[in-house]
Amino acid sequence: MTLRVEEIIDRYYTRGSRLREILTVHSELVARKALECAERRKLGIDAGFVEEAALLHDIGIIHCNAPDICCEGTLPYICHGMEGRRMLEAEGLPRHALVCERHTGAGLTVDDIIRQHLPLPLRDMTPQTIEERLICYADKFYSKSGDIRREKPLDKVMKSMERHGPDTLARFMALHKEFG
Repeated sequence: MTLRVEEIIDRYYTRGSRLREILTVHSELVARKALECAERRKLGIDAGFVEEAALLHDIGIIHCNAPDICCEGTLPYICHGMEGRRMLEAEGLPRHALVCERHTGAGLTVDDIIRQHLPLPLRDMTPQTIEERLICYADKFYSKSGDIRREKPLDKVMKSMERHGPDTLARFMALHKEFG
């Protein structure tokens, strides 16, 4: 973990806490998968940025209410990306902040937000850059509950995406075609 990333995590997460462990294990696995996909596909990415952004992509969970993963905040879990964006913008990391906001699901469109009545601002929250798309893709293979170290098989990821509608599954399959 880079020094700057660790300093940011230290500001919000107590060392030795279960929540910090969940966050760091999950994020380290996402970073590793993203970098492995990039290397296998010979992608011209900013690997240092991908590692840092993957390590920070879920920083906003601290402010959400998700007791099953030790989050005791007040926001609905769906808001963790938007909250992470706010936190990382305050840290002076605008590119990293966009990764936070744009990694949820296979990205969220304005139509998704309206159709699902999500408590989010009406703006496009789909990953735009190759680095954002790569982290969004890698994130789908690891959970923060259950066996957090185990990679989900592709068919389980696809079923999870399909539950959110055919458009979400189609966006994920486009990410899979690009990075899988």
